[in-house]
Amino acid sequence: MSSVTSNDPEDPKKDDDRYSAREQGLGYIFQPRFALYKALELPEDTAILIEKEDDLDFLDSTGGRSLASLKHKAVGERLTDLSVDFWKSVNIWLTRYHANGRVESDYQFFLFTTSSVAPDSFLNFFLCDADTTKALPSLWQLTENTLATSKAKSLTKIKDLFSKLTALEKEDFVSRITIIDRTPRISDLPDLIKGQKMRPIRVEHRDAVFERLEGWWNDLIIKMLCDPESEPVYSRDVSEKLFAFSDEYKDDNLPINFEDAIPTAPIDARTDNRLFVVQLRELKLSPNRIRNAILDYYRAFEQRSSWARQRLVGSEEIAQYEMRLKNEWERTKDRLFDDALDAPIEDCSDPELIAVGKKLYSWAETDAQTLAHLKIRARVIEPYVLRGSFQILANKRPYPTVYWHPLLIDRLTKTAGDAE
Repeated sequence: MSSVTSNDPEDPKKDDDRYSAREQGLGYIFQPRFALYKALELPEDTAILIEKEDDLDFLDSTGGRSLASLKHKAVGERLTDLSVDFWKSVNIWLTRYHANGRVESDYQFFLFTTSSVAPDSFLNFFLCDADTTKALPSLWQLTENTLATSKAKSLTKIKDLFSKLTALEKEDFVSRITIIDRTPRISDLPDLIKGQKMRPIRVEHRDAVFERLEGWWNDLIIKMLCDPESEPVYSRDVSEKLFAFSDEYKDDNLPINFEDAIPTAPIDARTDNRLFVVQLRELKLSPNRIRNAILDYYRAFEQRSSWARQRLVGSEEIAQYEMRLKNEWERTKDRLFDDALDAPIEDCSDPELIAVGKKLYSWAETDAQTLAHLKIRARVIEPYVLRGSFQILANKRPYPTVYWHPLLIDRLTKTAGDAE
């Protein structure tokens, strides 16, 4: 993980850097965001683990394992011969190398750092495409000689582990190390992901898609960290999730992200005085059924607000959608009332009126879902959108746009008159 202590392990002032806490904090949140960036870049059969053998582990389809150490450093920092960041990672890698068959292991080791390697450091030979033939007498000997120049206790274990390798193993070990310096900083990664991986998505939707993708990814990372035995996630999982999110922003679709939402205030079907709830109590519905209606209302309201904030739907589209719902409700109401009531409404008993009102409400709960023209868009099929939209219309005051009990409007009119 990131720190911004001095590069030199022997520097007594290394803990005084006033930026260390900030950069360390950035390092912790850099880890999952960088993992997401790499997941979209690597072959889709690559498995990804977090905080297993290193900050990140990448397993390819042939069984090869790459261990990646991540360092998010203060702007302007450089990696020098005795940089703590490099040697801490070497300590991890040497331990893994010893434990997994040394030259017979399938390990590769990567240090991703936002800092740059100092021009005069031997660490330049670990950069991608470096000409290691110029590392004289050899890269492993340069590594060993550099270790010998320091008396820091923090390097004692590394010296011991390295000394236990044969010359051939030392050469093999250092050949597996790659430093990727000038790695994009945490604040740069979103634009890189949106610019490189989201080109098929309209520019105006990329921020929303990225926010949803990273939210899903962070939840997944938390689950992986909470369960040490969790299965790895594959790059293809990320690609599929990105496709699913982006697909929701096409012209015939909309994102659905409130299907499990619960209001913060307690739900009380018996005392809630909103008009749509009062209407349902007039029908003598069970508290559980009314509770479901309250959830539908809340989820639809929040979903529609979210669409409006993202400018995915405008007021005109909502108005047209609500008009379709009202028109279909009115046709269904007239048919049900005609078929079920043998006398004028004012002459029917209350049990008869409640029964037909329940039939109308049941239609809105279930049968209306099957009508394609009642979807706000063709591929938006989540039931709470339609059910909750009926509840929103049933909550309009002073008189609801839709209602269930045949005498509701008369009763509301009488109540308003009595109040005056």
